[in-house]
Amino acid sequence: MKIVDLYGKGTFGLSFEIFPPKTEAGESQLFDALEALMVYRRPSFVSCTYGAAGSTQDKTLELTAKISKTFGITTAAHRTCVGSTVEEIRQWLKEATNAGIENIVALRGDPPKGQAEFNKPEGGFAHANELVALIRREFPHVSIAVAGYPETHQEAPSPEVDLVNLKRKVEAGADAVITQLFYDNHDFFTFRRRYEEAGIAAPLIPGILPVVNLGQVQRITSMCRARIPVSFLTELEVYRDDPDGQVGVGIRYAIRQCRELLDAGIPGLHFYLLNKSEATFQILQALKLSG
Repeated sequence: MKIVDLYGKGTFGLSFEIFPPKTEAGESQLFDALEALMVYRRPSFVSCTYGAAGSTQDKTLELTAKISKTFGITTAAHRTCVGSTVEEIRQWLKEATNAGIENIVALRGDPPKGQAEFNKPEGGFAHANELVALIRREFPHVSIAVAGYPETHQEAPSPEVDLVNLKRKVEAGADAVITQLFYDNHDFFTFRRRYEEAGIAAPLIPGILPVVNLGQVQRITSMCRARIPVSFLTELEVYRDDPDGQVGVGIRYAIRQCRELLDAGIPGLHFYLLNKSEATFQILQALKLSG
């Protein structure tokens, strides 16, 4: 199955994002987490991230193929432009094809650790739309998802420029747009309105990261400049020294957030699992998305 076929026509897309574990124990825990979510037989796909500067590029392909084989579900491999020449990217895409991978999440990628900004690799790409264009031109059988930013990409000079960049990626051949995490649905709805007004037709999928640890999510949001609403943050702060309390607050908030998004007619939900399933499992149960 391909991403291009997973949304619309009365179907709802449910997807999960994971990252390659560094140890065998971590991989075992990841597969246990995915197994727990397989009760939701409707997952459209599982996507596997690609480390900074290609630090997990081999593992990404291996794990993406293994998940597909183990659970019999559609998978997608992430690919970035960081630290690679065009020829290296082309070779990686050939390896992905040989591994039976038909879906790619195409990203420019974040600067490698220790670098303040993204630098175009020598002989490589500067922007994600160039990566999308390469895939569409030379690997036409592959379906492509790209990233969108409800609160604007942290490097974009303005929301208007950011939206132009996104439209460029879709026009280059992307089949769907998955958003960065966000915690205020107003930001998503405003973004969706502007997205539609710009004439972008690809399905727009909200990305959801349930809060299970306040310190962790504050680090993540600080890196991507996502905003935690004051009321939500205040509620979490009450349980600063109570991990279980934080989890409960985060799950209840995510349930409310997702219900509002579902009522607004979104074509799918994309959950950032961080390789754990408990919170997402409870959210999906509450939303009655199993089956």
